[in-house]
Amino acid sequence: MPIRQLSETMINQIAAGEVIERPASVVKELVENALDAGASKVEVVTAGGGLNLIRVTDDGSGIPEKELALAIARHCTSKLSDDIHDIRSLGFRGEALPSIGSVARLSIRSRTASGDSAAEIGIDGGRVLPVKPAAANRGTTVEVRDLFFATPARLKFMKGERAESSATGDVVKRIAIAFPAVRFTLAGPDRSTLELPATDDTPEGRLARVAQVMGRDFPDNAIAIDAAREGVHLAGHVSIPSYTRANALQQYAYVNGRPVRDKLIAGAIRGAFADVLPRDRHAVTVLFLSLDPSTVDVNVHPAKADVRFRDPGLVRGLIVGAIREALAGAGIRAATTGAAGMMAAFRPGAAPYSHAGPANGHRSYEAAYHASGSGGFDPLRSAQRPLDMGYGEPRPRSNGFAENEQAAFDTGPLASADVRAGMAEPTEALLGMVLGAARAQVHENYIVAQTRDSLVIVDQHAAHERLVYEALKNALHARAVPSQILLLPEIVDLPEEDAERLAMHSDTLAKFGLGLERFGPGAVAVRETPSMLGETNVQQLVRDLADEIADNDTVETLKERLDKIAATMACHGSVRSGRLLKAEEMNALLRQMEATPGAGTCNHGRPTYIELKLADIERLFGRR
Repeated sequence: MPIRQLSETMINQIAAGEVIERPASVVKELVENALDAGASKVEVVTAGGGLNLIRVTDDGSGIPEKELALAIARHCTSKLSDDIHDIRSLGFRGEALPSIGSVARLSIRSRTASGDSAAEIGIDGGRVLPVKPAAANRGTTVEVRDLFFATPARLKFMKGERAESSATGDVVKRIAIAFPAVRFTLAGPDRSTLELPATDDTPEGRLARVAQVMGRDFPDNAIAIDAAREGVHLAGHVSIPSYTRANALQQYAYVNGRPVRDKLIAGAIRGAFADVLPRDRHAVTVLFLSLDPSTVDVNVHPAKADVRFRDPGLVRGLIVGAIREALAGAGIRAATTGAAGMMAAFRPGAAPYSHAGPANGHRSYEAAYHASGSGGFDPLRSAQRPLDMGYGEPRPRSNGFAENEQAAFDTGPLASADVRAGMAEPTEALLGMVLGAARAQVHENYIVAQTRDSLVIVDQHAAHERLVYEALKNALHARAVPSQILLLPEIVDLPEEDAERLAMHSDTLAKFGLGLERFGPGAVAVRETPSMLGETNVQQLVRDLADEIADNDTVETLKERLDKIAATMACHGSVRSGRLLKAEEMNALLRQMEATPGAGTCNHGRPTYIELKLADIERLFGRR
């Protein structure tokens, strides 16, 4: 078949396959155009899930009549200068309008601030209609009807109206978070109206917009993020570890104001919360990255949802470090939704209160600590005792408490009653602490504490597990990890570029106990492995590290494996369920929880305590 030039309509339909995937894609492109035009109000109307009708109206600068024909021509744009590396607008490719017009019936009606009247132009399945006069206020209205009528094969891949409407709503919400000073409205016969009033472009205004989109609970359960490194600034909010979701749909990320779905950012968020959330739970986040446009490539895909950073390691390190620092500095906090769950459970006929934990098939933390027996972790008999780990001579078990607090565990008989009676009246200072003063222990596992205005219930095993884990992690990462020398070096064959990457990170890997060096052009020789890993699959470990370095330029895989071992040791070395505690012991546990980062959840992501405000209790009894 001879080579021939494709028609303009065919070219636009091919481009539409990349730019216009579904109705939500159309809404995204049109709303971005409205924002680039300086709109302060954007109204979106849909019908039939967006397949029958999409109408986007704005009060922006408008399009002059003489430029309407150019607006629907391929690769015509007012947003791009001569430098492709200096992109400061949401749109810039000049493909959206001609792509939409090639697969639908498109009309654009616009009027500038200085224009006496409006003008309208249309495209019907790629056929351009002449410009004609129209009546309209200042701004632009773009109407798309019968989406994909010109490419009926694409219609077979569309989901139901409800799913398409939901995707459209998600697009509008994601964009709205980045532009709090703009009023957004989304309406139509197939959906309830979504209205997001304008706030202001201040930290308070941005948080107010986030609350409009994500619900009023989020600000009460969020921690502010504000960090910078080498010209990259990170701001926003992340949820506390006890406030989570079953999926990552409520993780919003923005690069220079552009909504993105970037795997590097998603991986960094996952890494930052790795040891405070269950595997099947996800943090709620709103993060804004600001950096020089020349250091990020937004022209990776026509949909502009993917980006590439010049220094991905810098961006990932900033996100992980900033979130972990914010979590550590926020102190201990319980999710406000926990009290609501407790109140619902207390009401007659309610289902038992529970917290979502590991998914079916994952070992629960209760099973983990019951399987270890009632004696707990004993450093004198364990194969992973501190002496083997290189942390000095083994000492009597301290369960993670400071020396003056450990005395409470080692002296005097333990009481035998479930609920302590005759306990000394708590001082005003203890009542003013975050977790208050211990008043009782019930069912030999739960500590009941009192603050000035609330009741606190603490799971003693889960709480102490977190304390021991943090102590082990600090000891683990405070010095080089002890290693064991292999009798015969393990030779791992790799692509040459992977071997080079591993060699470049050899000094960092040595700190974690993995000693390796180049062994020819396409292999590395592993001479030492971390002693904590015991007998491990060296080949798989090295390949996993090579893959991670290629993706993220980090060696977090090895660190995460060591942290998992520390988590297992913490689980076996913690205060057991069924161990009776004295008042001094319970208060010592509460005080150390308040001083330990991440103590609001255990190593498995379950909450360590729940707080019920006095006002909530009074409502349960009809006193309010």
